[in-house]
Amino acid sequence: MKIVIVGAGEVGFHIASRLSLENKDVMVVDTSDEALKRVSENLDVQVVKGSGSSPEVLIDAGIKKADILLAVTDSDETNLVACLTCDILSPATKKLARIRLGDYDDYHEHFRKSAPHIDTIINPEIEVVKTIYRLMRVPGAVDVNEFEGGRVKIVGMRLEGGSILDGLRLAELPGRLGGVRPLIAAIVRKGQLIVPHGGDTLQAGDLVYFISESTKLNDVLRLFNRRMKPVNRVLIVGGGRVGTRLADFLESKNIHTKIVERDPERCRFLAERMNRAVVLCGDGSDQSLLVEENIKDMDVVVSLTDDEETNILVSLLAKSMGAENTITKISKFTYLPLMGTIGVEQVVSPRLSAINSIQQHIRKGKVLSAISVHGEQAEVIEAVALQTSELVDTPISKVSFPRGALLICIIRDEEVIIPSGDSVIMPDDRVIIFATREAVPRIEKMLTVKLEFF
Repeated sequence: MKIVIVGAGEVGFHIASRLSLENKDVMVVDTSDEALKRVSENLDVQVVKGSGSSPEVLIDAGIKKADILLAVTDSDETNLVACLTCDILSPATKKLARIRLGDYDDYHEHFRKSAPHIDTIINPEIEVVKTIYRLMRVPGAVDVNEFEGGRVKIVGMRLEGGSILDGLRLAELPGRLGGVRPLIAAIVRKGQLIVPHGGDTLQAGDLVYFISESTKLNDVLRLFNRRMKPVNRVLIVGGGRVGTRLADFLESKNIHTKIVERDPERCRFLAERMNRAVVLCGDGSDQSLLVEENIKDMDVVVSLTDDEETNILVSLLAKSMGAENTITKISKFTYLPLMGTIGVEQVVSPRLSAINSIQQHIRKGKVLSAISVHGEQAEVIEAVALQTSELVDTPISKVSFPRGALLICIIRDEEVIIPSGDSVIMPDDRVIIFATREAVPRIEKMLTVKLEFF
């Protein structure tokens, strides 16, 4: 597979990094010498200097032989023109573009059906709002992702002392928990990701990733001494594009929302735009303002300013003042591994949301979705098992999955199956596979050669 990436920023760099580890043929295009130097010194990929919207530059990058074009610069206009140029030079190349401005929201379908014929439009701000709402609905969750229209969830939850799960071996779960038995997909302990076996023991402090049907999630959360409860009051700090999109979304859900924004002009814009949300002009890190707005009564405080340090400070301050849950926007990838150590657990990243949206479209085989877990250490891949698959009509215990991979769910029509060794996959079942980064290439090969018939 040959992939041309236009844009060597954080998203382009990390997608190129992931693909280069999987031995794909990657070409990165950017106008910045510094950005290209970072790519060429750290990754095993090729680079071309120039604008991705230039026909000559794209030809030099090998667009006519490329399977996929990823246009992920910080400029929506450059991404659109790059796709248009690609559409002229190589119509068969699959095109994915990151487009963030709300002005283009109503034209996404037009961009798909007409020139530049973009196969997939990724708006990371829309995706991050969805992520925030998922986290809001599962108190204490570090990570929440959904499959099959929300019927199945994979949740990352910190295991606290006093839980019935603390000290239990996984093999003991069926006998101790009966019908309410989550399938544990992964454990993160002291920064190390473990794909567990029956002999592994859960420990307080572990970040535990489990899969559950949505209808049974509340029962599973009780095992972690948590429970679902409605979200009624939300405080948003930062009225930029993401904050505005979130406030619009929460208004549609009839959730009482307040927005704190420093810029008076932006406040006037928000006050005119919002129907019911309360707009406050002030500094979200001002303790007296938070006291005045009864921070301790808020169900969730979401920090969405354009400054990472401010977001972290607001979240820590809100927690210390009694806010039950905080969600923090972080864009710098280098910050993400540090968040848990300072007590900021619920983190969202527009750039990571963009990468998750892109992943499913660069995987071979009948892949429906591919989601990063714990930064970039693993993926959860949802795919369709076709008649040609070696998985079909074979007990799971006899299927040779690579080390670091685990089948965590089978979806058959309306039935959700948490598999055991005796489970058998049928044709057209949806399968959800957890795989470490090292196991992803082998899983992708299985999906290409075994799950999809050419």
